[in-house]
Amino acid sequence: MPSVKANGITIEYETHGDPANPPLLLVMGLGAQLTLWPIELVEALVARGYYVIRHDNRDIGLSEKFGHAGVPNFRRVALLRALGLRPRVPYKLSDMAEDAVALLDVLGIRQAHVVGASMGGMIAQLMAINHPDRLLSMTSIMSTTGNRRLPPPQPEAMKALLDRAPAYATLEQVIPIGIRVARAIGSPLYPSQEERLRERITRDYNRSFYPEGAARQISAIMADGDRRKRLKGVKVPSLVIHGVDDPLVPVEGGRDTAAHIPGAKLLEVPGMGHDLPLELVDTIADAIADHAASAQPAQ
Repeated sequence: MPSVKANGITIEYETHGDPANPPLLLVMGLGAQLTLWPIELVEALVARGYYVIRHDNRDIGLSEKFGHAGVPNFRRVALLRALGLRPRVPYKLSDMAEDAVALLDVLGIRQAHVVGASMGGMIAQLMAINHPDRLLSMTSIMSTTGNRRLPPPQPEAMKALLDRAPAYATLEQVIPIGIRVARAIGSPLYPSQEERLRERITRDYNRSFYPEGAARQISAIMADGDRRKRLKGVKVPSLVIHGVDDPLVPVEGGRDTAAHIPGAKLLEVPGMGHDLPLELVDTIADAIADHAASAQPAQ
């Protein structure tokens, strides 16, 4: 897979499909490599006529790492944000949005459909807020607005997410942790087979194991705060997809997102949690493709 310099850092990416087709950029979530986008979903979008690009966000996968910035103090970040102050963090969520825009620049893509999952949905929202002319459409999946009054994650889901393996962990130590996280946040109606989970965890561990990057990404999310006022100005055609049974980002987060983006469409998926199960690939691909096809180019 190729890498490029974009926004002053190295970004790893890959492309699928015919470059002559409308471009569609996939932005993944917290601590997740580009490979967490199921290849089945990528291929389904290609089959529906899109040129699909997925990339590693900064501080994860094969993109540039920020170890020199240290691990932020979450309590301090949260306290300062609660006081209405802007905490110092290694980088901001808007920087990650700029990375994605800069990647499109390097690839020579003027406008693209942008689809983000979880933290990636937040990044997609910021792209629509700050660079509306670069988006043909925006789809935010299992994400939220930063509204602190929304229901919190279920305790088991939050515990599993924070129970990350140390940087020196072996694959044998990482596999059970990864399976536990997948079970805690995944879709109750569509549980992943254990063998598939083992294969995915092994693949991603061998590709790049860098858990400390997630800590800096969390601080970027916390520092960005509430996006509701900013979302009210979004004019990019927007779709929100959210699992009704999401234990990590409850469905109220998706509803809040759709409620604050003028004209946004909302698709609630029963039985879906905080993942992209194979059984829902066609449902999700159809929703994204239909939305993208109906969107008019930004002016």
